[in-house]
Amino acid sequence: MSTRVYRVLHRTSYTYDDDVSSSYGRCHLTPRDLPGQRVHSTSVEIDPEPDDRSTGLDVYGNHDSYFHVRTAHRELTVTARSVVEVDPVDPGVLLSPAARGPWEQARPCVVDGRDSALAAEFVLDLDPPEITPAVRDYAAGIFTPGRPLAEAVIDLTSRIFTDFTYRSGSTAISTRVDTVLQRREGVCQDFARIAIACLRSQGLAARYESGYLATEPPPGKEKVFGADASHAWAAVWMPDGRWLSFDPTNDKLVDERHVTLAWGRDYDDVPPLRGVIYTDSTKSRIDVSVDVRPTDDLTAG
Repeated sequence: MSTRVYRVLHRTSYTYDDDVSSSYGRCHLTPRDLPGQRVHSTSVEIDPEPDDRSTGLDVYGNHDSYFHVRTAHRELTVTARSVVEVDPVDPGVLLSPAARGPWEQARPCVVDGRDSALAAEFVLDLDPPEITPAVRDYAAGIFTPGRPLAEAVIDLTSRIFTDFTYRSGSTAISTRVDTVLQRREGVCQDFARIAIACLRSQGLAARYESGYLATEPPPGKEKVFGADASHAWAAVWMPDGRWLSFDPTNDKLVDERHVTLAWGRDYDDVPPLRGVIYTDSTKSRIDVSVDVRPTDDLTAG
């Protein structure tokens, strides 16, 4: 295990069958600087050139960009480029008293301090609710009394990986957690949201994290440009104020192959790109290309 450097490219193109007179957009496409992740360069390019744009931090500390294109267009392209350095998982995290202590002691309501007060928001259910009897039943078999927090979370990660089938296109962003539990299939966003609902059903603070996962080509094959995709996983708050991030889709803790973009309470807090357009167009198409490529050049664009 060693530190890795990636050149990340995320391009989204919208095409329309009639002119768009005005397009507003907001995107979360800039990776975060974190203790185990350093952003060496980053940019977001928009074509046509926006008449207005701004960047800032949202309530969770994520970088977001706003833009307004008033030039008539039939295609809009948003291209994000970053060079990011990511460290391996610190093995001391799983050996810490916070990770090895009973999971019940990781409930923010039983821990004093500013960190626990901030984490309390991440215990709350969504609206409409995702914590259903089926979610509580699924979680109850994992979070047994006195079990160490890290052990329970690793078990939750493995259970979701084993019990659910990854099937692209089987769900939509609006698909409820209860529906995914019934169907036993979904994609990474669904598996992250199941894990989050299970953790919150036990009074634990959980957040939704978005980003990328570097994939390896088959042996003897060259990596295909644009073969990667946006990814999502979950994280649980620990009593020492740190968050333990885990990836149910791949049955592993988040490590040096993951590039973190943003986090929030759910997908709706951190979509890569969303917006509003004004047009008479009746047809549109979206094309997304993501590439996460290892590099030795910290200045590469």
